[in-house]
Amino acid sequence: MMSTQSASRRLSGIDAARGIALFGMMSTHVFPLYVPGTASATWIALLFTGRASALFAVVAGIGLALLTGGSSPRTGRSLSMDRRGIAVRAAIILLVGLVLGGVETNIAVILFHYGILFLLALPFTGLRLPALAAWALGWTVLSPVAAFLVRPWIETAVLPTDVGGNPMFEHLLVPSTLLADILVTGYYPALQWLSYVLIGMVIGRLRLAGLGVQCALVAVGLAAAVGTKLIGSYLLGPAGGLAALLRTPEAAGYPLEAMLDVSVRQIGQGTSWWWLAIGTPHSGTVLDLAHTAGSAAAVVGVCLLLTRRSPRALLPLSAPGSMTLTLYALHISIMSWADQLLPVPEPSAVFWFQALAFVALGIVFHRLNTRGPLELLTSGASRAARSGLTPEAGRGAGRTGS
Repeated sequence: MMSTQSASRRLSGIDAARGIALFGMMSTHVFPLYVPGTASATWIALLFTGRASALFAVVAGIGLALLTGGSSPRTGRSLSMDRRGIAVRAAIILLVGLVLGGVETNIAVILFHYGILFLLALPFTGLRLPALAAWALGWTVLSPVAAFLVRPWIETAVLPTDVGGNPMFEHLLVPSTLLADILVTGYYPALQWLSYVLIGMVIGRLRLAGLGVQCALVAVGLAAAVGTKLIGSYLLGPAGGLAALLRTPEAAGYPLEAMLDVSVRQIGQGTSWWWLAIGTPHSGTVLDLAHTAGSAAAVVGVCLLLTRRSPRALLPLSAPGSMTLTLYALHISIMSWADQLLPVPEPSAVFWFQALAFVALGIVFHRLNTRGPLELLTSGASRAARSGLTPEAGRGAGRTGS
């Protein structure tokens, strides 16, 4: 949801990956995640749940790295200017997220948490690759444990423990609940989700135009994605994890084995360390983070390879992927309207209407060599903040140029 470079220099493969994330998230918002009348996950759920939103966050980290110098991170005053620009960009995304939080929808809007992640990532933007990789690894391994340990304390010290939906302006009046929701108890807990951004920043510090780097992203990403699934299968199967979880009081009455494919958010997870052995989407465990981040890295690598010789090779993905903040906000608004229609519209029609319209809009804006409205707003404000322009300075500059 952020522009990584100027249109002439940007890697269209990164935009294409962002486009895949957009359409993947849209599919989970539109189509059912369980086969009607059963506890079996649909193919949409198995393919996109958890992976699409993780791809969004990883690509955000790549964007942060590119904005702060790519493989040669900036330092000193230049870095301070970059950080000001990112902070203003984050503030606008936070504001858009609060506005969309007030829209009547059952979708977990990611934007407020997304903006918080930008702010949390600011201290890491000056790190070079080795230090950044160490932080990313440590955060991915330790943050799920920290969340597991702190969640019982939050449940006793903070009431309510979450905002009960999407953050809205009114939740600013209950800062303790909002903070708990954003960091630990919400749908996109920043404590663990910062791992995605840090991993994305590691990727962004690589020389992404290099063929070897692109192939390595695919290979390492697939190895992580497949390896974590194998480890999870062993832990829950031969190691006895699933049997132990089925004996916990919080799992009683739930079809836990089927739910492990999609979501276990409605189940409390505080009585057994075996909950950290699951890899369920949005569970925030090490296996979940590593699997979805690996999938994201592989997707980024494939997109970079496919656009290596022809930047327009994935234009139906990269064009809307370059303006996802605008399109995501539009999608939430459309879904709020569609969900209130009677009779309920066919999911396929709702999805393809939006997907085709977004591809068309993206290509039109691409042909016009411009960005979406919200992208223009965020990039303009970010540039102004980065340059240290005050409103008076901006007006003076305008008079000079006229």
